[in-house]
Parts: sequence; C-alpha cells; structure tokens
Amino acid sequence: MHEAGSTGPMPRTDTRSRVQKVALELFAEQGYEKTSLREIAERLGVTKAALYYHFKSKEDIVHSLTDDYFAEIDALLDWAKDQPRSDETRREVLDRYVSIVLGGSEVFRFLEQNRASVQTMEAGKERFARFRDRLDVLVDILAGPGAPLRDRVRATTAVLAVGATCVFYLQQVDDRDKLRAIVLEIATDLTG
Repeated sequence: MHEAGSTGPMPRTDTRSRVQKVALELFAEQGYEKTSLREIAERLGVTKAALYYHFKSKEDIVHSLTDDYFAEIDALLDWAKDQPRSDETRREVLDRYVSIVLGGSEVFRFLEQNRASVQTMEAGKERFARFRDRLDVLVDILAGPGAPLRDRVRATTAVLAVGATCVFYLQQVDDRDKLRAIVLEIATDLTG
C-alpha cells in the first residue's frame, strides 16, 4: 500500500533513521514549511546530495515516517491473525500496540503540529483511510469477527484512546513506563 509515485519503503539504515530523527527535530523547532533539505543535511553533517540519495524531498521524509508506522502496525496485525483468540492474546496485542504508538509519538506530534501542511500532501489526504483499514482489522482481532456493535465500539474506543492519550500525556509525564502501564490497563479494561 504505497502512495502513487512512491518507490516503496527504503530499507532501514542508520543514515535513514538519522535523517528522520533530525528532520523531526528541525520540523519541531522551525515548522515543516520553514525547514529545508539543506538545513537537514547541514545538521546531519552531510552534503545535500548525500541526503538526496535517501530522500528527494521533505515530503518523502514524511512519507517514510508514516510508512514505517504502518509497517509496524501491519507486522502486529500479521502476528495477531495467527494467534489464538484469548484474553492473553488480546492483552499482548494491546501491549504491542501501545509500544508502537509510544514509539511513534514524535511523528504524531509532528503530524498534529503541521496538520495544514500534511493535509496538502497526497499521503496526508489518504492517511486516515490507510489507518481506517488497519483499525478495522485490529478491532476484529480485539473484539472478534462479527462481534456485536457494543464490543466493536469498545475495541475501537480502546484503540483510538491509546493513540490520543499517549500523544496528549507523553510530554506531561516524567515516567513513560507508568503512562504505558496506565494506558494499557485502561485499554484492556475497555476490551475485556
């Protein structure tokens, strides 16, 4: 599921990860629109040509961030589909999902702070649709296929609450593990 014109996700490399990290830092400091590829290259200590080898544009960097996030969700869904339907599996799915969301918190913060810029990108326009497909599968895994509406709504609420709560509280807490445990407990209660 790649955007039109995309060549697919690049293999993970240290340089690629460093570019993503530095770009997010600069986007947070200056905003997406005011950050240039040249500034990203300078902060990395590489030439613009070297940066261009990995990413042709700032939009490509954003695409890579969302593609990486969706790849993690896809890996979770692939794993979960082969697991027995049980309370233990449900909790493990939620546990892994909370980890993915917390791991992507900087990306979520960027997307929220730069909503107008991101929505003008092709990927931004399809972002919710891409998440919606995965949300449906995740809800089926958590609530069970063909579950009653109440159970599906509870599972959907749990998944959406994980994302919103982690992003909302992450910068307000000193103990990330404590936040993680609370979010997992509440999500588990919602799906139990």
